[in-house]
Parts: sequence; structure tokens; C-alpha cells
Amino acid sequence: MNAALPHSLAPILAGDRRAIARAISAIENEDTGADAIAHALASHLGRAHILGITGAPGAGKSTLINAMLGELLARGQRVAVIAVDPSSPVTGGAVLGDRVRMGEYGAHENVFIRSVASRGHQGGVSRTTAQIVDVLDVAGFDTVIVETVGAGQSDVVISEIADTSLVVCPPGLGDNVQAIKAGILEIADLLVVSKGDLPTAAATVRDLEEMLHLRRANAPAVPVLQTSTTTTEGIASVVDACIAHAIAAGRGRRLASRGTARPNEIAADHAAAYDRALRFTTRDACALALGIRCVDAALGSATVSLTIRDAHLNFNGACHGGVIFTLADTAFGLASNSHGVIAVGIDAHITYHVATLLGDTLTATAIEVSRSRKIAVYRISVTRADATLVASFTGTVYITTRPNETETGAPERTSAN
Repeated sequence: MNAALPHSLAPILAGDRRAIARAISAIENEDTGADAIAHALASHLGRAHILGITGAPGAGKSTLINAMLGELLARGQRVAVIAVDPSSPVTGGAVLGDRVRMGEYGAHENVFIRSVASRGHQGGVSRTTAQIVDVLDVAGFDTVIVETVGAGQSDVVISEIADTSLVVCPPGLGDNVQAIKAGILEIADLLVVSKGDLPTAAATVRDLEEMLHLRRANAPAVPVLQTSTTTTEGIASVVDACIAHAIAAGRGRRLASRGTARPNEIAADHAAAYDRALRFTTRDACALALGIRCVDAALGSATVSLTIRDAHLNFNGACHGGVIFTLADTAFGLASNSHGVIAVGIDAHITYHVATLLGDTLTATAIEVSRSRKIAVYRISVTRADATLVASFTGTVYITTRPNETETGAPERTSAN
């Protein structure tokens, strides 16, 4: 497949930050070649979870996103943020106010933050936001967060782009809940009351829950959560709710209107890949002996984890390098075999960055960088629970035409096994 791709797309697939930034600039400025980039991206879309975060000006969206970045990084995710800012009246560019509030993680290697100017476009986003999301989806980010400009009642375009729409509500809405319920609150998959340390926060939660009772009887349930970014209270619950919605509703909502793919088809493909990865893990005696667990999987990706025990330590008291290699190699094997045919490893390289000790939990995430008819390349990052990069692994497989399971889910017995 990749042999036909433009040369400029290969670095994006590999996660090269400069290539990603250049592609976004070309799309945002509608430069010559932007259409070619968009066309080349089309066949690689649908893996990332797109999380739209919207709400009134001053609701605390950027501060909430900063706190969520810390939680998502701790879970081993790579996260991109598109912050749609008002346009500067002087330069026409983004004001960059939102990005300043996310400075804590701006330099993290697993975070990419880009501010874009609304350029007068209505609806809370810029005209090219969906195409910019596509670049970050293809670049291998697990979650792409889109923060709208301060939104009013009718600014609901984000619901056409995001798989999960989160509406941030500041305390003290009072009667304003009734005034805006027919607009922005109606698109919410998740409602979050920010600044939970204020005395009116609990009352706002009750107001929102009462508003939800007025919805039609068959409307989907919408969680109402309370957070405080000063204490991080409720942040983990918000991330849990976002992930649960992604699992239930699927990914790729924005693609349906383009005819690229239907969200239910993407969700079904990912679910099948996840089930296949779980079966493979239960049949992997080495992984089971080491305590390696399958955390997540989709077409072309897999995440596994392991908590370091005494049996994993080397003579210096640190985790044995072979254990870390096996963890990364397991993610590599699950991701490369996620498409349902036997993929045979032919090359692998690992770089170790820091030592890990007894009790540390390690997570290895494998991402498909490129895939042709016969060869596929994967990038695997091994991280600690505090998001420290432990090891970097790259692997190449030869793709056969033989299924790696029978129709009953049993392993296919061939000479390659």
C-alpha cells in the first residue's frame, strides 16, 4: 500500500513531528498540495479516538485538558491536542491563550499540541479542523483532543468531528442550563462540571442531571462528572468515561459523511482485532509466564503491560533487559498479527533509556508505521506508569497470505508455527 504514497506521507506515518507540523500548516493555509495530502491520508484513517472538548468561554477547558494529559500519559497513551483559538486581529493567527495553559506537558515526547486560528469560522472550530485531525490520526496518536473556542448555544460543529463530545460547564449556571439545553448541551456525550472546589459546583451537577431528565425517553445516558484541577479530583473518572464511550460508540464518526468508512465498521474491525489479541495472549506461554497482559488492541496496534516482580530482576536488582524486550516483542507480535494473517518477524531493534525496578508497571504500545503487500514496520514504545520512556523498539515483519487462526479461533497449524 505505502509504495503508492507520496514521499511526504512516510514521515507522518513514522510520527516525525516536523513532518506532522508541515502537513498541518499546508492544510491550515490551504497550500498547493494540501488536497494530495488529504487524499493520501484517507486509507489510513479511523484508529485514533477523537475527543471534542467544548464549553462556554472561561469554563476551564484548557485547564481540564492539561490535567487529562497527565492521566492519559500515565496510561501509556500518545496524545495530540488541537486548540482552536480566536484569530489575532493583528496577525490573523491563533492567539495561543489555550496552549499556554497546557505548558506542563507541551515538551513531552508523547504529546503534540497545535494551536490553530478559527479565522472567523462559525461553530467553534476552524474550517480545516477535521483535516488536521486526519493528520494526527494517521501519525499514530491514540487520542486526539480538539478544544473549541469558547462556544455558545449554536456552536455544535464539534459533534460532527469528534467520536466523543465532552461539554465543560462551570459552576453557577443556574437558570442558564434551561437557556442553553437546546443547543450545546444536547450534543454532549459527557458533561463535566469544572472548578469542583467552588461551593456552587454540586448544585450545577444537580441542575444538569435534572436537565437530562427532560430529554426524550430513549436518549442515551450522559454521565455528569465533577472535577477539580487544583486537586485532580475526578480527572481519572473523566478519562475512564471517555474511554468507555469510545468502546461503546466506536471511532471514526467524522468519516461517515465522507464515505471513507462507517463508524460501526471501524468499531467492529477494532473489536475483532482486540478479541484476536486476547486469544493470542492466552496461548502465549512465555507471555503468561512473565505476567504480560493484553490491555488494548486494534487493527495495526496493540498495548500490553507487566508489573515487575522478583523473577524479572537481573543480578544488579533492576529489570532484566530480556523481559523488557519480550514485553515490546509481544506488543509487536500482537499488532503485526492483528490483520488475521500470519506475520513473521524478520528484523527488530531495541534501545534502552532508563532502568526499571521492582514494582514498576511497564506498558508497551505498538503502532503500525507502514504496511505494504508483503512488509510492515512497527514502532513500539515501552513506558513506565509515570510516562517515562523506558525503551524504544522497531520491528519489521514479512506478511504471509495464511490465516493465523481457523474459523473456530484455534491457531492455524502450519510449518511456519
